[in-house]
Amino acid sequence: MELTATPADLWRQAPRIALRALWSGETWRSLTHLVTGSLIGMVGGIVIMALVVVGLAGLFTIVVPFVAGGALLVVSGALTVAQRSRHTAFLGAEWPGGPFAQPVQFTPRALLALVRNAKTWRHFSYHLIAGYYGPFAALLAVAAWTGGLAMIFAPLFGLGTGPQGRHWILCGAGVLLVFAAPWITRGLALLDGLLARLLLGTSRAEALEARVSDLAASRNSTVDAADAERRRIERDLHDGAQQRLTSLAMNLGIARATLGDLPEDGARAIEQAHEEAKQVLAELRDLVRGLHPAVLEDRGLDAALSAVAARSPVPVRLIVDMDRRVARDVEAVAYFVVSETLTNVARHADAVNAAVEVELRADRLRLRIADDGRGGADPQGGTGLRGLADRVRSVDGTFHLTSPLGGPTVIEAELPCAS
Repeated sequence: MELTATPADLWRQAPRIALRALWSGETWRSLTHLVTGSLIGMVGGIVIMALVVVGLAGLFTIVVPFVAGGALLVVSGALTVAQRSRHTAFLGAEWPGGPFAQPVQFTPRALLALVRNAKTWRHFSYHLIAGYYGPFAALLAVAAWTGGLAMIFAPLFGLGTGPQGRHWILCGAGVLLVFAAPWITRGLALLDGLLARLLLGTSRAEALEARVSDLAASRNSTVDAADAERRRIERDLHDGAQQRLTSLAMNLGIARATLGDLPEDGARAIEQAHEEAKQVLAELRDLVRGLHPAVLEDRGLDAALSAVAARSPVPVRLIVDMDRRVARDVEAVAYFVVSETLTNVARHADAVNAAVEVELRADRLRLRIADDGRGGADPQGGTGLRGLADRVRSVDGTFHLTSPLGGPTVIEAELPCAS
């Protein structure tokens, strides 16, 4: 059952709430926040105005405005760190990436980028406002406390002088002001916090951009981890199980060739075991090659695709135009796209010929795989096309399939890579 406080309950609790506010930690943190804000705001305002005056005074020169502007950006960044830290320490504010602003690089390009950034001007606006609001808010809060206390003791200091009724009126007003001081202090600190959140924080667009960057970094780390795990499995299989199977097949082959006096059932069992061992070894080699081919790691995409084209049952015309190697994850995606596509061509397309074109231009790696088969390839048909598209998207690439009935089937992919 939900309980709600009635106005009578609130009225009865008001004295206790007012008394508790006097020594509440929130009240004194807010007062400390305002006092430190007045100092930081006043010093920052003076420095900013001095730099602005210097920059305007040297407006007809080149060096002075540039140096003053750069120093102004550096000071603004330092003030942002100080103000964010103050809001975090006393008001519990949280900032994306912590209270520390991005370090300012004193280069023409970096300074120009800062000047064009709307965030810079929001931060600068807060520091200008804080230069006036900080001292004003602190003075008002301190005056509420000290003035209230002074008015409470007015009858004591005014004994024997003037009308006594006036002193007691001042005493009553002082009591009210002291009880109001915590709420005045908190209200001023709250207003400062709202200004800081609006001007020193991030906009919704910036927050979404940061979130996208975090997700992209997380995605990239996941892709790298998966690729490293594939490499480990490939290495373990190649150095372990594959070597043992090779030894087993060789021993069975020797036994099959030398043990001619075995009964027919024994000879047949050795023959079957030898054939099974060779078949398992071939399948394991295909599996290892599919995980991460050693030739891709050692010699690059051109050599790896040449090996894939040479193994294909369907004749493949391969053209690779690359003047450098690209990132390992991009190479791996390109390799698997071509390899899986040629496997699909051999299994499902009834094609006579296939063509693979790989072209690196600027920061894009373009793939085009075409065949003259029957067409009608459907990503929903279970031929692995959806998996190929997912691989391409894992590195922010684009994937396009054209496969009308009767052919031809063309797969085009573009993979971004570092220039």
